[in-house]
Amino acid sequence: MEIVKLRPQDDFIKLGQALKKAGLEGSGVDAKMDIQAGLVKVNGEVEERRGRKLYDGDIFEYNNTQVKIEK
Repeated sequence: MEIVKLRPQDDFIKLGQALKKAGLEGSGVDAKMDIQAGLVKVNGEVEERRGRKLYDGDIFEYNNTQVKIEK
């Protein structure tokens, strides 16, 4: 499982940003298209909003890769 660390001053990261930070998407446009196509799950459920806020402990999955958000 991959880990994405939140910046110390942040309480959350948006899903599209997290995909890019994890290296799973090369651009925001790619992330947006894949999220809207229903290819990303957050905490086990399909998520179609790229602005979905992810907090410490949330897990998202894309292309058979799980990523955990940590503070």
